[in-house]
Amino acid sequence: MKRLLVTALTVGALLAAVTPAATAATAPAAPVKVTSGPCQYTATPDDPAVRPVSLPPDPRPTPDRGKVEVLISTSQGALPLRLDRAQAPCTVQSFLHLAHQRFYDFTTCHRLTAYPTLKVLQCGDPSATGEGGPGYKFADELPTTLPPAPNDPTGRRRIYSRGLLAMANAGPDTNGSQFFVVYGDSTLLPNYTVFGTVGALGLHTLDRVAAGGIKPDADTPPGTTPVDGTPVRTTELRHVLPLCLFCG
Repeated sequence: MKRLLVTALTVGALLAAVTPAATAATAPAAPVKVTSGPCQYTATPDDPAVRPVSLPPDPRPTPDRGKVEVLISTSQGALPLRLDRAQAPCTVQSFLHLAHQRFYDFTTCHRLTAYPTLKVLQCGDPSATGEGGPGYKFADELPTTLPPAPNDPTGRRRIYSRGLLAMANAGPDTNGSQFFVVYGDSTLLPNYTVFGTVGALGLHTLDRVAAGGIKPDADTPPGTTPVDGTPVRTTELRHVLPLCLFCG
C-alpha cells in the first residue's frame, strides 16, 4: 500500500452469500486507537504492523524546534540523516519513535527508481514488499517552499532536490514508516512530506546504490534496462541510531 507513486487497487467481492448468520446482530467494532495529542497518530487495524510497535508518543505541544542527527549504517555504507523538527514535527516524532523501537533495523530498501524525473531510493518496510507499515498512520505536513518544476504547464509540480528525505504514502494523510531519499533532482506534485536531508557521506552511498542499477523482473522487456524496481545492490538498513538520548 505504501507506494511513493500511488497505485489504485480495487478489490471487489466475487460472491456475497446471504446466510442466517448474516442477519444476526453484529457486535460493535472496537474503537480505533488514536493518540490524544496534536499529531493524532491513528491505528490501522486493517493494515497491521509488520513488526510489533506501539503508537508514538504524542506530547502537547509537539517538539518543533531544532534538528536531530540520525546515523543509519547500511550494507552499502553510511547514510547520515538530519531531521528537521520545524519542517515536520509529527513526522520527525514518528520516525524517532520507530528508530528507538528498532523497527527499521535489519530492513531492506525495496525500491530504486531511475526515471529522468524521479530518482529515489525507498526504504522503511520490514517486509520489503512496499506494502508494509507500522500499524498506524498520521497526517501530511506538506512542503510549501519547494521550487517549481521548469517546463510544467500546470505549475503544480515541484523539485524534490538531491539530498531530500521525505515520506512515502498511499494517498493523503496515510504516512506510516516508509520514506524515500532523493539521489537526483526529481519532479513531483508536492504531496510528500519533507522532514530532513541526507548528509554528504549518505549521498555517496546513494550514488553507489544507484550506479548498481535495478534488477530486471518478469515484466522487463528483453534488451531494456528497468527504471523502477529492486536495487541490484541490496541495501540493508542495519542500525538506525538517533544521536541523542532524549529525542523521541
